[in-house]
Amino acid sequence: MIEELPITSTILSCRSRAVPSADGSHYILNGSKIWISNGSLAEVMTVFAQTPVKDEKTGVEKDKVTAFIVQRSFGGVTSGPPEKKMGIKCSNTAEVYYDNVKIPAENVLGGVGQGFKVAMNILNNGRFGMAAALAGTMRAVTAKAVEFANQRTQFGRTINSFGTIQEKLARMSLLHYVTESMAYMLSSNMDRGSTEYHLEAAISKFAGGHLRELQKAFKNPTANLGLILEEATKRGLRSVGLASPPSLSEFVHPSLSSGAQLAAKSIESFGIAVEHVLVKHGRGVVEEQFLLNRLAQAAIDTFTMAVVLSRASHSLSKNLPSAHHEQLLASVWCNEASERVKRNLGELTSPMHLENYSKLSLIAKNMCEAEGMVQGNPLGL
Repeated sequence: MIEELPITSTILSCRSRAVPSADGSHYILNGSKIWISNGSLAEVMTVFAQTPVKDEKTGVEKDKVTAFIVQRSFGGVTSGPPEKKMGIKCSNTAEVYYDNVKIPAENVLGGVGQGFKVAMNILNNGRFGMAAALAGTMRAVTAKAVEFANQRTQFGRTINSFGTIQEKLARMSLLHYVTESMAYMLSSNMDRGSTEYHLEAAISKFAGGHLRELQKAFKNPTANLGLILEEATKRGLRSVGLASPPSLSEFVHPSLSSGAQLAAKSIESFGIAVEHVLVKHGRGVVEEQFLLNRLAQAAIDTFTMAVVLSRASHSLSKNLPSAHHEQLLASVWCNEASERVKRNLGELTSPMHLENYSKLSLIAKNMCEAEGMVQGNPLGL
């Protein structure tokens, strides 16, 4: 349990506090958490709280986050009413309060002051699961879209013959292929004993954005045609720096060499761009979020290029029935992803875009000061 009021989901900013007893046998926890899944029902929960930790070298005491296993039976644990949500209504979500909860010292999880590491491991597993779960949802929703495109007739022919519909269906398949490939690659690395996969897991969470695009692609060709979505479909929609260019040719199937070259170029360009931004801004780069967003998008696209090249190469080398179809998917994705990488990295040094970032920042500040839209209506009313 992380989120608290004032609203924050940053583990290091939590205000709940657990103070050790004089004899060290237990901790006394006070605080509250918001938006907690199963908050009204759970009998056992993981709670993050600030605890005083003494530095062994300096002797200075400083608050650090610690994770605890808390049982409702300890006493002092109460819950608010379930939140009224737009979706996922079958999942109980509520605020949880802790009033002088006595927690045995042996219920510390991962060590005193090590709560941040515990939280990151939990988030990594959750992020990985999103790609796996959404890939299944995407497959089901896409099947319904294809079924409709094959059956719906307009102007004397089925709409699957229209270029607009073909592009929408193809992009749905592309997004599914990338998302599912990320899930397979990440799970494979985890099965092989990898423990450093937090970046890959975070990128896999990006699959959620794919699903939103998938929803849009599915709705557009059908929204104005009077289609009543079946319950299964509705449920599915709701649920959800290198000195020289690296060579990837030895790692991919020969028929994917052009995609490998694009991925290699993206890796090289990304390294150069990162070095440029770090040299220019130094430690202050953490405040340059307009730039960091472009770097993140470029990193995501570069990673997904490697993922689809790996999967398609495997299918081609095994001569799987879908191998040549996967080759098409990988080729289109690498072509378009490399263009997005080029565009995002190009903005980092573009005077026009840098000026626009400053203007966007000023627009947002003006809105916050006005507590809404700054401009009135043109009629002066």
